[in-house]
Amino acid sequence: MSPTNTAVEETEERTVRPFAAFLQEQSGGQLHDELSSRLHELIEAVRETGKAGAIALKIDVKPIAGTDGRTVTVTDTVTAKVPRTERPKSIFFVDDTGNLSRTDPRQPVITGLREVEPTPAPTQLRSAK
Repeated sequence: MSPTNTAVEETEERTVRPFAAFLQEQSGGQLHDELSSRLHELIEAVRETGKAGAIALKIDVKPIAGTDGRTVTVTDTVTAKVPRTERPKSIFFVDDTGNLSRTDPRQPVITGLREVEPTPAPTQLRSAK
């Protein structure tokens, strides 16, 4: 058998390990747990805000120097873009000294105003003929 035929036969017989199995083992299972939690948080935030979000998983695989290349380190990074609810906005006015004020300093103050008591509703209804 030639080296080429052996490589082809090995490739045909090779089985690919499920990615989910790797996720459950990476970092002692912490990667799988983190992804599960972050997905749950993301779904909740998307439902609350009505906005889109995303989770990204980055896996770095590096050979360990001085080995035959079959020993590697695997590092994972999880990033999440979770939609946020918009914080309420407030309106302020800037006064002549540069400070913020809830009332417009240019608006004249009207004095002598008083609160008027509401008039009671009629107790008997009349019909028009």
